Amino acid sequence: MNRREFIAASAALLVSPRRSLAQGTRRRVGFLATNVVEPTVQKAWLEGLRNRGWIDGRNLIIEYRYAPSQDRLPAFAAELVALSPDVLIAPNTPAAVALKSATASIPIVFVGAYPERLGLVQSMSHPGGNMTGLTVTVPGFVGKEIEILREMVPTASKIAVLANPGNPIHRLIVAEELPQIAQNLGVALPIVDATTAEELDIAFASAVAQQPDEIIVLAML
Repeated sequence: MNRREFIAASAALLVSPRRSLAQGTRRRVGFLATNVVEPTVQKAWLEGLRNRGWIDGRNLIIEYRYAPSQDRLPAFAAELVALSPDVLIAPNTPAAVALKSATASIPIVFVGAYPERLGLVQSMSHPGGNMTGLTVTVPGFVGKEIEILREMVPTASKIAVLANPGNPIHRLIVAEELPQIAQNLGVALPIVDATTAEELDIAFASAVAQQPDEIIVLAML
């Protein structure tokens, strides 16, 4: 499940570029992400499309929407849907959730985490609906990370967890996984929140005040 597979999956939803060029039409793609998307992801995606004959500005029109914060994602998703694109792309879970809420008919290709538990797809083998894509992690991933931290510092009894309450994956992990992990490993897992970059200093200060042995940062998935 890598970037190349993601590129192939999104390109497969588009019609033959030769046919599109012959008809003199451009296909429209909507790309929704937060402003933390890695430039390398977009570069690899564009290169993959080009390798398959799809070139932005020639036979393809790509509409980008980068939300400065996750609470803006629904509005940008609605904007893209209103443009009636042929396919929608979501490079992370929050964007995928926003697009799913915005349309049930336009095909959506996403990279995300816990797609079944979030209701993005019916199952990994049979997604159903209008969504397909890749998953970047599975339940238990965070638990393994914490186990590794304990192996590095066996005496650690308190591990602070930095989470973004605006991220649906983080909310799921905090509510459903961390309590069980804490019980199984016999550690305290205090949560510190940060929704925006401006809140990070406050969150880390809060973590330090609780004197944890280690800090783990939940990834942007």
